[in-house]
This record gives sequence, C-alpha cells and structure tokens, in this order.
Amino acid sequence: MSTSDRLIESTRELLWERGYVGTSPKAIQQRADAGQGSMYHHFGGKPDLALAAIERTAQEMRATAATSFGGPGSAYARIEAYLRRERDVLRGCPIGRLTMDPDVIASDALRAPVDETIDWLREQLAGIVEEGKERGEFAPSLDAEEIAATIVATVQGGYVLARASGSPAAFDTGARGLLSLLAPAA
Repeated sequence: MSTSDRLIESTRELLWERGYVGTSPKAIQQRADAGQGSMYHHFGGKPDLALAAIERTAQEMRATAATSFGGPGSAYARIEAYLRRERDVLRGCPIGRLTMDPDVIASDALRAPVDETIDWLREQLAGIVEEGKERGEFAPSLDAEEIAATIVATVQGGYVLARASGSPAAFDTGARGLLSLLAPAA
C-alpha cells in the first residue's frame, strides 16, 4: 500500500473512531507509519486528507450498497438484501457518524460527499420502490421518495439504537419491522 493510501486509510479509521477534532495530524502519521513530510507531500493538510478519506468512505459505501441494489430478485428482495447485509452495527455507519461531527457539517467541502452519498442512497432506493410499484409488488399509493427516506432513516436510527444498547438486536428489530411493513400482500 502506498504512503498516500496508508494516510487515507488511517484518516478514515481515526475519523470513524474519534471524529474530526480528535483526529490529529500526529495520530494520522503514527497510524500510517508516515512522516510529517510525507503527509504534506501528498496532501495540503488535515482538511485535504480528511476530504480524501471521506470521499473514499463514501465511494466504498455506495459500492457496497450497489451490490445489494443490483442483485437478483424482486424489488422487495433487493431492499431486504440491503437491510440485512453484513454490517458492523455497533461501530455505527461511517457516513452517518460524520453527520454528527460538527466540524464536518460546518465545512461545505467535507459535508459534500456525506450529503451526496445519502442523496444517492435515497435515489437508488426510490428507484427500486418505483420498480416494485410498477411490478405490483408494492401498493401504487406508496410514495417512493418517502419510502426511500424511511429506509435510510431506519438504517441510521438502527445504528444509533444498537450503539446505545450495545447490541445489534436493535438494528435487526428495526430492519425486520420495516420489512414487515413493506412485505407484499400474500
């Protein structure tokens, strides 16, 4: 792995663990086993490195979600695959956690990949719900954008509840509840 990649990966981990303020250049350098000169050779400073890390996290999250969204089966099955896919629920969502970081939210540049990813998720899910409506899987009265927002809110809320309780059961319960509401009539 290149020095640049080690710096980005270290920053990703530290942002997830400590947030923006708690992620110091020294901590990044130590975790990446890179010197100060290497960091500033590849990046203009902590904000540039944080942006690269957030963008990589966003790309990875979209790629993982796209696997569920583009998988086989009905619209319901693809939503179910997304909700039930393997996740480290107790660590929280790497993008969702950034929305709780005041320094990330205060920066238009750092917030942009977070907003874009959440918007992308809602758009993808709305498209799947529309497809399900067209195929008769879901009631024609469902608003695809509202259902997509509900799915994203359930996932993000599930992370919060799981972390608060120290158990992934809270996430799983929320996902099962949403799936039961979306389940096509027999």
